[in-house]
Amino acid sequence: MNPVAPEDSVFEVAPRSFWQALRDLAISAVVVTAIALIVSFISAASAHAQTQTKARGELRIGYQKSASLFVLQKAQGTLEKKLSPLGFGVKWVEFPAGPQLLEGLNVGAVDVGYVGEAPPIFAQAAGAKFVYFGYDPAAPRAEAILVTKDSPIRSVADLKGKKVALNKGSNVHYLLVKQLEKNGLKLSDIQPVYLAPADGRAAFESKNVDAWVIWDPFQAAAEKATGARVLADGAPDVVNNYQYYLGERGFVKKHPQVIDALFADSVEQGIWLKKNLRQAAELIAPLQGLPVDVVELALRRYEFNVKPITAAVAADQQQIADTFYALKLIPKPIKVSDAVVTAQP
Repeated sequence: MNPVAPEDSVFEVAPRSFWQALRDLAISAVVVTAIALIVSFISAASAHAQTQTKARGELRIGYQKSASLFVLQKAQGTLEKKLSPLGFGVKWVEFPAGPQLLEGLNVGAVDVGYVGEAPPIFAQAAGAKFVYFGYDPAAPRAEAILVTKDSPIRSVADLKGKKVALNKGSNVHYLLVKQLEKNGLKLSDIQPVYLAPADGRAAFESKNVDAWVIWDPFQAAAEKATGARVLADGAPDVVNNYQYYLGERGFVKKHPQVIDALFADSVEQGIWLKKNLRQAAELIAPLQGLPVDVVELALRRYEFNVKPITAAVAADQQQIADTFYALKLIPKPIKVSDAVVTAQP
């Protein structure tokens, strides 16, 4: 039985609608409070996430499709796993060739990149701000002077007076100069035809030139597709054909752990690639737009085992720079060691 106030009480029994309204009001207050707490929690979580995002670093890598190891690392996602504990993500930025990649590095679009010997020489001569911080071992057979399978040319000496296609100022420019020297010729003894790889291939196949100097994987593609014959390559002891890891100086010095992680991943993936050539070629081929057999042939001729720059390697790069200056390919002499982070014996 519900108690009620006595008749002489100053209180009167509240009507049912009053108690209902009071209960609804209490419920509303609880709901409002709960919503406020939820909103506050979400705001705090969002602010924390934004702080974490701002604190999280990003390694921006400039790469070329022809640079097979970086293409493999991108496809495998192994570097992202290495850098995650360091609070770094990875952004892959594709460039058509080394010179454009160096320009991207110079203007701050990327933090590191991977190129052949020639592009950094031209970039340093133009005042670009970068440093060498690693290199892959010599791959002298990964670039060559090619002739058609039915060509009467049998030696480099036979190139005298002939038209030779090449990409001006690239690694193969140096290869051609050194091979001509070895065979008693100068660059002035031939007719250089400066063409980018695609145009060089067209001129070569149509026999508008007598020879083509080119690097892998374009070299392997020509061999497989047209039966092109290697007249001469960088071996033995003609050129080294190193590949270089470059970085923005401040980034390399500020984030040594990130560079170490890149080194470690590159070494591991290089070892895996060499042990699993066919599988690696199958992963890389669709990204490069080349047949698997072509990619596999090219991979056999490259070495993948990044190491810190040594004084000997810097000296080899200096020799190329001096040769390019003598040929008036760069406007002024440069000192390669000025762009090396640490040169060791």
